[in-house]
Amino acid sequence: MGRDSGRRPHAAPIDDRRELSAWALYSWANHAWVTTVGTVLIGPWLLALAGNAAGAGGTLFSVLGWHLHPDAYPSLVIAVAALLQVVTLPALGAAADALNAKRRLLMLTCGAGSVITALLATTGGSAWLYAGVLFLAGNVVFGATDVVYNAFLPQISSAGERDRVSSRGYAVGYLGAGLLLALNLVTLRLHGALGIGETTAVRACYVTAALWWAVFGAVAIARIRERGAARPGPGRVGMGLAELRATVAELRNRPHTTRYLLGYLFFSDAISAVIALSSTYITHELFASNASAAAPFLFSLILLIQFIAVVGSLLFARVAAHIGTKNAVLAALVVWCLVIVYAYAALHTKTEAVAMGVVIALVLGGSQALARSLYSQMVPRGREATFFGFYEVCDRGTSWIAPLLFTLVVNATGSFRQAILSLIALFVLGFVLVAATNVDRARAEGGTGGAPATVPEPSAP
Repeated sequence: MGRDSGRRPHAAPIDDRRELSAWALYSWANHAWVTTVGTVLIGPWLLALAGNAAGAGGTLFSVLGWHLHPDAYPSLVIAVAALLQVVTLPALGAAADALNAKRRLLMLTCGAGSVITALLATTGGSAWLYAGVLFLAGNVVFGATDVVYNAFLPQISSAGERDRVSSRGYAVGYLGAGLLLALNLVTLRLHGALGIGETTAVRACYVTAALWWAVFGAVAIARIRERGAARPGPGRVGMGLAELRATVAELRNRPHTTRYLLGYLFFSDAISAVIALSSTYITHELFASNASAAAPFLFSLILLIQFIAVVGSLLFARVAAHIGTKNAVLAALVVWCLVIVYAYAALHTKTEAVAMGVVIALVLGGSQALARSLYSQMVPRGREATFFGFYEVCDRGTSWIAPLLFTLVVNATGSFRQAILSLIALFVLGFVLVAATNVDRARAEGGTGGAPATVPEPSAP
C-alpha cells in the first residue's frame, strides 16, 4: 500500500491570488521577530545585561575551567538556540505532515512567539539568564513557525511560479519589517519628548513587535487553507517519529537533494550569523566608547536594509529567470564572501557600515528566497513539512556552527574582526556543494513532477 493511502486531500486550488497574498502577509507579520528582535535589539540588549552582571573586565560564568566573557554571551545564546532547533524541528515537521496540522501549528506558533516577544520587555538590569532563556524559546518557536510556513509554498503555488512567489514573500516581509522598524526608530529617537527613558523605549519596541506578529499573523492565517486529512495510523507521536525515520532513510537515496541541503546548511548558517551578529559587531567596533548611541544608528541602518531588500528580492527573481535559480544563488554567495572581507578589512566608520548594509540588502532576500524556491521543487508531495523541517534545521537549527565559531575566536583572540573573517569558510563550503548539485536530478529524486521554474542546467555526471 502506498504512503498516501487513506489520504483524502481537499480540492484546494493552487496559485490562488488571495491565498498567495495571505501567505506573503504572514512573512510581513513574523519578520517583526527577525528584524526588530533578532537583528537590532537582542544583541546589544544581551550584551548590556551580561556586562551589568559581570562588571568591568569580569567573567559572566565559568564551566569546567572555561570562562565566558560577557562580550561572547550573545553569540553563545544564538548557538544554543540553534542546537535546540536541531532536536525539535524535524520531528515537528514530520508530525505536521502526518496529522496535516500545518495551519493549526502556524496559529499556535504565531501566538506563542508573540507572547515570548512581549515578555522580553520585562527583562532588564542584570537579568542576562532570564533574557537569554526567553530568546532561546523565541528562536525555537520562530523556527517552528517557519517550518510550516515554508511547507505551504509547494502546496499553494505551481513549480513555474515559485521563484516569483517565494521572492514576493520575502519582499513583503522586508517591507513590513521596515515599516515596523520606522515606527520603533521614531520611538527610540523621540523617547525624551515622549517622556520615557531609553530603556523604556526599547521595551516598547519589544511590545510593538509582539503585537505586529500577533495581529497580522492572525489575519494571514485566517485566509490560508489546510490541505488534506490526517493519515490513519499510530498515535500522534508515533506517526511523527515514523515519518521522520522514513525521511532520514529516504535522504540517503537522494544524493543530490542531500548535497544541496548540506550546501544550504553552510551558507545559510553563515548568512544567519552575519545578520544576528551584525548589531553586536557594529556596536563593539564603532560604538565601544558610547554603546547607548548604537541603537538609533542600528535601527536606521537596518531600516535602510529592509527597504533595499524589497528591491533586491524582486530583482533576484528576474536574475534567476535569465541565468537560472542555481546560478543566481551562486552569484549571491560570491557577493557574501566579498561582504565578509569588507567587514574585516574596511569597516571603520558609520559611512562604511552603511555601504556594507546596502550590498547586504541587495543579496539578502534574493539568496534566501531563491534557495527556498529551489528546494521546494525537490520536495515530494504530501511531505512538505517533513522535508522543510530538515530545511529549517539547515537554515536555523544548525546555525550554532557559525555563532560558536565566532564565539571561540572572540574568546581566544579578543578580536571581533578575526571572528567575522572566519565565517568566510562557511560561504565557500556552501558554494562548492551547491555548485556540485545537479538540480534537475534532485527534482527527479523528489518526484515532484514539476517543470523547472527557470533556465535548466546541463546534465552532470
